Amino acid sequence: MSKIKIIIVDDHLLFSQSLSYLVGSFENFEVAGIYNNGKEFITAVKGGIKLPDIVLLDVNMPIMDGIETMKWIKQNHPDQKVIALSVNNDEDTVMRMITNGAKGYLLKDTDPKNFKEALEEVYSRGFYYSEMVSGYLINKLNNDNKIVLKEREIEFIKLACTEKTYKEIADGMCLSPKTIDGYRENLFQKLEIKTRIGLVLYAIKHKIVCI
Repeated sequence: MSKIKIIIVDDHLLFSQSLSYLVGSFENFEVAGIYNNGKEFITAVKGGIKLPDIVLLDVNMPIMDGIETMKWIKQNHPDQKVIALSVNNDEDTVMRMITNGAKGYLLKDTDPKNFKEALEEVYSRGFYYSEMVSGYLINKLNNDNKIVLKEREIEFIKLACTEKTYKEIADGMCLSPKTIDGYRENLFQKLEIKTRIGLVLYAIKHKIVCI
């Protein structure tokens, strides 16, 4: 049975050599190459090296960092499996790597047992998300699902929370009554409400207006 090939891209020589030794100690895994930064790795790929089963990619590197390297891999070899490695657990950094195609994100002080599990999961299932990454993904999903209101929609809602008629709101916003009707119906649909009272309650709940 041929071994699962790993390439390490990391600028810290001591860490990459230690990581190579660790990977080599796992049954069915072997390191096929080590590169000091993203540019060096990409140059090798363009030069014809055989892509590995998994790339272990450091996030913070000189010359070409992990994020830029990940973008290149996503564009040129979208099926390549990559696990990001970093000392940084900043949510923005993690999500930039994941959204650019990384199949996992591990901190460099990860327990060897968990590291081996990550390699096996990425190879067999195509991804490995730790509790940290899963939490960030859920948070991103929740934020993406939040309703985003345009500035003029917020202005309309604030005016709708007053005693003004829709015609007076139209005059105040320098819009036609027909346009205001469109704002109202679009908001009713977007916010899943049916009445002006519902609009007022939504505005209070989400602190668009205060009482």
